[in-house]
Amino acid sequence: MFGKRGNEGFGKAGSSPPPVVPPLVAQSEPAAVRPSVPEVLAESPTNTITRAPVAPPPAARKRQNRTEGYYDTKSQVFSALIDTIDLSQLAKLDGESAREEIRDIVNDIITIKNFAMSISEQEELLEDICNDVLGYGPLEPLLARDDIADIMVNGSGQTFIEVGGKTIESEIRFRDNQQLLSICQRIVSQVGRRVDESSPICDARLPDGSRVNVIAPPLAIDGPALTIRKFKKDKLKLDQLVKFGSISPEGATVLQIIGRVRCNVVISGGTGSGKTTLLNCLTGYIDVDERVITCEDTAELQLQQPHVVRLETRPPNIEGEGEVTMRDLVKNCLRMRPERIIVGEVRGPEVFDLLQAMNTGHDGSMGTIHANTPRECLSRMESMIAMGGFTLPAKTVREIIAGSIDVIVQAARLRDGSRRITHITEVIGMEGDVIITQDLMRYEIEGEDANGRLIGRHMSTGIVKPHFWDRARYFNEDRRLAAALDEMEKKSA
Repeated sequence: MFGKRGNEGFGKAGSSPPPVVPPLVAQSEPAAVRPSVPEVLAESPTNTITRAPVAPPPAARKRQNRTEGYYDTKSQVFSALIDTIDLSQLAKLDGESAREEIRDIVNDIITIKNFAMSISEQEELLEDICNDVLGYGPLEPLLARDDIADIMVNGSGQTFIEVGGKTIESEIRFRDNQQLLSICQRIVSQVGRRVDESSPICDARLPDGSRVNVIAPPLAIDGPALTIRKFKKDKLKLDQLVKFGSISPEGATVLQIIGRVRCNVVISGGTGSGKTTLLNCLTGYIDVDERVITCEDTAELQLQQPHVVRLETRPPNIEGEGEVTMRDLVKNCLRMRPERIIVGEVRGPEVFDLLQAMNTGHDGSMGTIHANTPRECLSRMESMIAMGGFTLPAKTVREIIAGSIDVIVQAARLRDGSRRITHITEVIGMEGDVIITQDLMRYEIEGEDANGRLIGRHMSTGIVKPHFWDRARYFNEDRRLAAALDEMEKKSA
């Protein structure tokens, strides 16, 4: 049977050498399993295989109850598959064809070895092996689901997911920590990074743009910890945020105008509050003829404009050399004739270079920062500049901040899991040694319903002529801005 398949071009000839086990697989891995195919495919320069969509498994499938017998059977089938299939031929197929080829061979192996399995068990085994060879193993069903925002793997035996703003435990399990580490290594190697004992912390991304963080032993005591911030295939827009209740229609109009009239914007918020999503929404209102340069630690922004240059930081190599920091990227941006600079996340001294860029003709630049309130956002910027070793008087630093930033948009993830834009705040200027701000809009919580969902509304603060009014008039957006603020005031009365 396998000889026939060999004549078709996918079976191995008798003289073919066994597949080379890549160095990513630890020597302690059982020889029978030999999970080297995924690494070989991932590292092959001719690999054209893409992950095919996988339907989520039925809720009744209890992966945590798998026995050693299941993994022993899978090991035998996997070993026979490796000895049968020709990886070079498989790599030339598209994802669906490769999946079908693997399924055919696995079915043949099960028949020849006469494994006693039900139809459902056989389907589960087929799915697992296809995922191991062509994708990311047990993670595949979770990656295929659009309703999951985050995947959090705490060692091989525990996986949590965030669905609808709530964190729940998933039924997904890994065979052991070595399988989990192999999948982590496969993910980070695709973007030229590594995770091992000498470099146990790594940021990376999946081919679809999902953001990945890995921390491995010895830093992670109970096995590798893998966190994936899922990339949404359908890019959210402001009107969808209105539909979800994250912002009022009038507030969305104000944000559109802020993005359109080239205000310098900082989006502030906690982890998981939706900062990057909101930044993506605002960048949708950048004119198509503007040159935009993005700087990110892990590229995840989805700008739709035609003239975009995407830059990404680089960690040091194994000798500790070759690192390119966010500050290096931001400083280099200034030599690339940008019209707008977008910084995915400001974390350190690069905030000074971003402020300098905002203050020297690059209006409309944007970035995000971790802070819980607009006022705290300003304080954090001041602290970051001090951490960079700049010996400037505190008043001078505040003057730079006040002269550079026009608007702070505050995002928050509330205790019921919902995400809201809680403040649209203008930076007015300095009064003495203090930076003066004013809120255009605030979100006020009024209570909660019987299901524990918070009830609130977006309120106007009564400002009818914001500080960026002249800028709005220059771009012929003053009437629309006045109408939006007036409507917001009426609804707040």
